[in-house]
Amino acid sequence: METARNPFGWTEIYVEDIARAQKFYEAVLNIKMQPTPVPQGMEAEEGSDEYFEMVFFPANMDAPGMGGALVKSNMFKPGAGGTLNYFSCEDCANEISRVVAAGGKVLHEKMSIGEYGFCGICQDSEGNPIGFHSMK
Repeated sequence: METARNPFGWTEIYVEDIARAQKFYEAVLNIKMQPTPVPQGMEAEEGSDEYFEMVFFPANMDAPGMGGALVKSNMFKPGAGGTLNYFSCEDCANEISRVVAAGGKVLHEKMSIGEYGFCGICQDSEGNPIGFHSMK
C-alpha cells in the first residue's frame, strides 16, 4: 500500500528585514541558511510590486516533513493573525530558550499537548508568531 504524502509541502515566513530574520532563525534553530537566486524572469526592483527575496532553511526534500524559506516581498507582509508554522525539535525547550537573545519574544513556554508531545509559541524578530514542537 502506498503511503500518502503529507498535505503540506512548503512554507514561507514573510519578513521586513531578511538579514535580521536570517540571523534570528540561524541563532534560535542553530542552523545555517542559504540565500537563493531569484528565478530567471522574476527579477524586479526592490520598490516594485513583484519584488521578492528568499533565504532557504536547510532541507532534504526527499525526507519526511517540508522545506521552506524566509521571504521579503511587496506582495505579502509579516505579522500576527496568519498561519502558525511549527518547527520540529528534539526538545522544543532548547529552541525556546534561545528566542529572546536572538531578538524574539516567548509567548507560551513549553507545554504538554498530551499524546502529541510538547509545544511552545514565540514571536520572531519580524513579529510573526512561530511554534516549536517536540515529542519530549
